[in-house]
Amino acid sequence: MRYESTYPEFREGKRLMYITHPSPDHDFEEQTRLVIQGGGGWIQLRDKNGVDPALARRLVRICAEAPVPADLCVDDDVACALSQGAAAVHLGKKDLPPLWAKLAAGPRRLLVGATANTFQDIRWAVAQGADYIGLGPFRFTETKRGLSPTLGLEGYRHILDACRRAGIRIPVFAIGGITLEDVPALMRTGVTGIAVSGAILRAKNPARATRQFIETIHNSL
Repeated sequence: MRYESTYPEFREGKRLMYITHPSPDHDFEEQTRLVIQGGGGWIQLRDKNGVDPALARRLVRICAEAPVPADLCVDDDVACALSQGAAAVHLGKKDLPPLWAKLAAGPRRLLVGATANTFQDIRWAVAQGADYIGLGPFRFTETKRGLSPTLGLEGYRHILDACRRAGIRIPVFAIGGITLEDVPALMRTGVTGIAVSGAILRAKNPARATRQFIETIHNSL
């Protein structure tokens, strides 16, 4: 059973979520352009030093002006996401509850993602009105601090089976140290898509790596 999304954001090129990370080779704007060049339609702006609203606005513009418009998700900062016109905000387990983000958005459409490591986390996020889940980490990754226990394939199978039994169909994205070779097996667990940072950022050709991830995700559906 796959957890299909009712949102167009999570179809086609948007089954791949790219998460920005500081790099000496590519700044956040260039990372965004390269991922869009490779067909990516979903960019999460994450900066461990805090999100710069002016940068968020520039990335929103880059996404909007793409040949196939992409969506920008702001990590952690609800006020920034709303003030700069981002499509979404992603909230960690120690951030504001998803319900608060929904209330802050009011009538404006703002997708709210939530981080989860267990089935109980997902059940809570669903009760809070989250629109999608970032479930992980799959394995250890150096791009994220304060990791929860790694899940591996068996962890994803167990959690998604529990979701199925509970009738929970929220979109779930696998995240955490994922490589291209991991994608087919992860997609077979029933996840909606894949969230990636380092595997694309460290590639010799990030745009080509993005295309490879998108093609592999769709070939694994």
